[in-house]
Amino acid sequence: MDAPEEPLPPVIYTMENKPIVTCAGDQNLFTSIYPTLSQQLPREPMEWRRSYGRAPKMIHLESNFVQFKEELLPKEGNKALLTFPFLHIYWTECCDTEVYKATVKDDLTKWQNVLKAHSSVDWLIVVVENDAKKKNKTNILPRTSIVDKIRNDFCNKQSDRCIVLSDPLKDSSRTQESWNAFLTKLRTLLLMSFTKNLGKFEDDMRTLREKRTEPGWSFCEYFMVQEELAFVFEMLQQFEDALVQYDELDALFSQYVVNFGAGDGANWLTFFCQPVKSWNGLILRKPIDMEKRELIQRQEATLLDLRSYLFARQCTLLLFLQRPWEVAQRALELLHSCVQELKLLEVSVPPGALDCWVFLSCLEVLQRIEGCCDRMQIDSNIAHTVGLWSYATEKLKSLGYLCGLVSEKGPNSEDLNRTVDLLAGLGAERPETANTAQSPYKKLKEALSSVETFEKHYLDLSHATVEMYTSIGRIRSAKFVGKDLAEFYMRKKSPQKAETYLQGALKNYLAEGWALPITHTRKQLAECQKHLGQIENYLQTSSLLASDHHLTEEERKYFCQEILNFASQYSDIPGHKVVLPMHSFAHLRDLRFTPSNAVVHVGGILSVEITVCSQMPVPVHVEQIAINVHFSVEKNSYRKTAEWLTKHKTSNGIINFPMETLPFSTSQNSLPALELYEMFERSPSDNSLNTTGIICKNVHMLLRRQESSSALDTPSGVALEEGAHVLKCGGVTLEPGANTVMFRTQAKEPGTYTLRQLCASAGPVYFVLPHLYPLAQYDVYSQEPQLHVEPLADSLLAGIPQKVKFTVTTGHYTVKNGDSLQLSNVEAMLILCHAENRAVIYSNTRAPATEVESNMLGMTEVQRKHKDTQKAGHYMATMDHKVSIECPWSIYSTVIALTFSVPFRTTHAVLSAGTRKYIQVCVQNLSELDFHLSDSDLVDTGDGTDLQLLPLNTTSQQHIYSQQSVFFVWELTWTQEPPPSLHGRFSMGFRPASEEQLSISLKPYTYEFQLENFFTLYNVKAEILPPVGTELCRTGSLCALEVSITRLSDLLEVDRDEALTESDEYFSTKLMYEVVDNSSNWAVCGKSSGVISMPVVAQATHRVHMEVMPLFAGYLPLPDVRLFKYLPHHSAHSSQLDADSWIENDSLSVDKHVDDQLDSSSSKSRGSVHSAASTEHKGLPMPRLQALPPGQVFNSSTSMQILVIPSKDDHVLEVSVT
Repeated sequence: MDAPEEPLPPVIYTMENKPIVTCAGDQNLFTSIYPTLSQQLPREPMEWRRSYGRAPKMIHLESNFVQFKEELLPKEGNKALLTFPFLHIYWTECCDTEVYKATVKDDLTKWQNVLKAHSSVDWLIVVVENDAKKKNKTNILPRTSIVDKIRNDFCNKQSDRCIVLSDPLKDSSRTQESWNAFLTKLRTLLLMSFTKNLGKFEDDMRTLREKRTEPGWSFCEYFMVQEELAFVFEMLQQFEDALVQYDELDALFSQYVVNFGAGDGANWLTFFCQPVKSWNGLILRKPIDMEKRELIQRQEATLLDLRSYLFARQCTLLLFLQRPWEVAQRALELLHSCVQELKLLEVSVPPGALDCWVFLSCLEVLQRIEGCCDRMQIDSNIAHTVGLWSYATEKLKSLGYLCGLVSEKGPNSEDLNRTVDLLAGLGAERPETANTAQSPYKKLKEALSSVETFEKHYLDLSHATVEMYTSIGRIRSAKFVGKDLAEFYMRKKSPQKAETYLQGALKNYLAEGWALPITHTRKQLAECQKHLGQIENYLQTSSLLASDHHLTEEERKYFCQEILNFASQYSDIPGHKVVLPMHSFAHLRDLRFTPSNAVVHVGGILSVEITVCSQMPVPVHVEQIAINVHFSVEKNSYRKTAEWLTKHKTSNGIINFPMETLPFSTSQNSLPALELYEMFERSPSDNSLNTTGIICKNVHMLLRRQESSSALDTPSGVALEEGAHVLKCGGVTLEPGANTVMFRTQAKEPGTYTLRQLCASAGPVYFVLPHLYPLAQYDVYSQEPQLHVEPLADSLLAGIPQKVKFTVTTGHYTVKNGDSLQLSNVEAMLILCHAENRAVIYSNTRAPATEVESNMLGMTEVQRKHKDTQKAGHYMATMDHKVSIECPWSIYSTVIALTFSVPFRTTHAVLSAGTRKYIQVCVQNLSELDFHLSDSDLVDTGDGTDLQLLPLNTTSQQHIYSQQSVFFVWELTWTQEPPPSLHGRFSMGFRPASEEQLSISLKPYTYEFQLENFFTLYNVKAEILPPVGTELCRTGSLCALEVSITRLSDLLEVDRDEALTESDEYFSTKLMYEVVDNSSNWAVCGKSSGVISMPVVAQATHRVHMEVMPLFAGYLPLPDVRLFKYLPHHSAHSSQLDADSWIENDSLSVDKHVDDQLDSSSSKSRGSVHSAASTEHKGLPMPRLQALPPGQVFNSSTSMQILVIPSKDDHVLEVSVT
């Protein structure tokens, strides 16, 4: 390689903001390869793994290739990364050993010595192979010889630092493979150099930051160091990492400013406390504002200079990241924070300078965003930019007020001088915006030039801001801007335009419940209404302000006096009325009726006392307070009765009215509770905590819009009612606080009077409460006397004395001395009244006579006849007795019915012991009282004298408790056979157990019944015998069951029925027997039922033998034997097809065949039931069974038991215990 005669200047092949790579060796060779290299290098991404656990990233590498020169190598202490060469490459295409030894080797040695002198270890040697040169050289060695020599001479332990590039300008697969290997190696070495050098730079930067507490540490120097790192990340197109560097610088500076405000200031902050002399706003149209950067580097920048430069860099990176809306958000935060930082650092700022800076900055940011976004994107993201529009509008308004552009007379000389100073601080317009027609500089300068242009610009900005806020649903903010517009119009003497905005803002504040803004807006609205001459609206607003405790006492008195002045001024003008709502003037606290139940008869006096709390700050004299009353007549007549009115009216007569809420549709008390939660935001790279705060999850419930507000400051909803019924009270002075007002009226027409409206008038001003709620009513009644009879107890019991209450509601009748009630009753009910008993007379208030109460003792005879005791249940039988009452005020008698309940329920039963008979009477007490029973007796009321009743009851007096029973037994004897029927009457004396002595004797309780055919006709006896050869029965063994049925009397009249047959010697009847074991202790083997022909002869006996098997061991009761009359099919009733007509007991069965014996299998004998209505014989005449009357069959083996022992081979023993 031939060395050049003169040193050539460094060649920069690409832009400066790319990583620098130096090229040594054959420059002509590299120049030929450079186009392909610059195109291929950034094509494939490489994974960049960084230290400190940061996430790897894929980056595309580009390089700025420059000619190698020793001056490019960094010197000790140089922290400039942008000019730092990250890699050094030596290019050669030498393929001749002689040439290598003569020139290339020496050149390589010098190159490496220079690198070693500057401690640079990032280098690469590229040997380019060219087939054309190989053909021209005949004595060349194989291509590997030169590469091996270079590796041996310079790459002892780093043989990969020498790489071969074969025919780089050809288009072949071998060339492509060579290029791929070379590019991979180049990218790897570049990333290694980046990682190493950036890591070392970050360590040095971190060390410098940790020294920030040491004296002499400079923020500006540290700023330049960390910005160098940000430049490198931007150079590598890692804009997010670059943005992080500026954010860290922003946070560090902000923290120092906050500490300065708390008294912990750093010395270097004094550089930023210089007075502000320039306020030309943010500069966002250049990637780097070099002027401000140099000021920072020289430590001559003001606070606004630093903030402007820092935000400009953040804006550039955010736009690279395609996050323009974050630019708007950050800009709004920056502008507000700069205002506060200037106050914390106590920086001297001329009046209006900061407003100019904010206004220019807002418009600059908005125009910068508009330059990189289309109109559709801007319209859909108004929520991000509307804050800047609003802030710019606010600052322009402040400048207008400051420069006298809003005053009625226009700016004076002082205002003009101030305007000139402000425009001078803007300086000359920047070149990049000089050709822009609507640049922020031109807009501000034009707006401050005259009153007309200011009004145009301010209104344009305000209307645009209101429209934006409305379109995104931020109605509260829109109304706030509208309120500023109203203030502007008021200063411009245009109250008619201001009123619209003030009403809109007030409506919004009322809907959301903002107390202080409501007060402030009302003051502005009152001034506006006064200028417009809206007297009624102005008086209403004044009344609201006079009662508003957010104002001072003097302000409240002023507005109250405005109302009083109007009232006195227009009091002589007839027909001129101003109706205002009362809630702002006074509050109705309570209302009291006298009498307390608000019920009065026609002609009576009613008093109404109200408590009114005046909310005015001074005493107010009102000419009249009136209550409008609505009269109505109820359709239902019972509403007019004094009895109903007394029961349904309040007892104390006081009605409390709730304190009227503030005129908000949603009061603060009704809002839901705040749902606050902690919020943590962590870094996505290392999961470190970035920010923490508190968020409200139900903010949509707290700040939701409520446009449908009914509480507007308009008097149109209040109407003054005119009516015939009015309660009036004149000449009342209402002191601040509670006042009592009394009304009196005389009742005239009966009906219901509803207090509808309260009105206080002071001259032509009427304060009206349109509706009284809760409802306040009083009733006037006119009615005839009423008589009501009711027992003092829950129910009347027959047979004992009880008290009955007579209530007389006299109505308009005047009770005279000697008036009496005449009662007519039936003989069965006695009325017991003491001679000294007199009527007790009360009124509704326990005063004059309107009611008469009298006590009466009543009793009736208790008598029961046996009808159907099965359906009586557990309820007392009742009987009604009527009483006729003659009243002195009527010619007609009043008939009332009293219902008496029988306290006892009585049943009877026939008990048998062979042929002996007993009568049992059961008395059950169904009432809640306890009784003493005495003198129980049972007699036969029939004509015969053959029956005798022998009592078996030893106790003459018994005590019966509530819901308990007492039994009485008599033995029945007779002298002739058969005995006649029995007509029994049971009687007993009784009295309540709670009353020891009664002044009168009570009639006994009686119970009548009748018995027919109660004598015994048949005796049934069953006997079980063990198997032959054994003494006891065993389980599982067959035992003999013998049933004996014995006739006890000859032919009687009761035997003459269809079953009776006559033979030559005697009469006989057919009976059916059935053996049933309901307890399942026995298995009946063979026939369990049958029909027998029983001779109707005394002592005639029929025996039935069958086999049974005990199923359990122990003392087992014998099976039951049942006996029925068997009526043949040819009887008169056999043609009926209803099964119920011939089967009286569904637990018995009838065989299908009409035989003398009924066959049934042993498996059906244990309580089984056969279907009598067989489908095979449907429609055929069937026999039927008839139950014998009670007492005609006596079972002498009832309750007998037999011992059964277990069998010997049983493993499990089952014993039945009964």
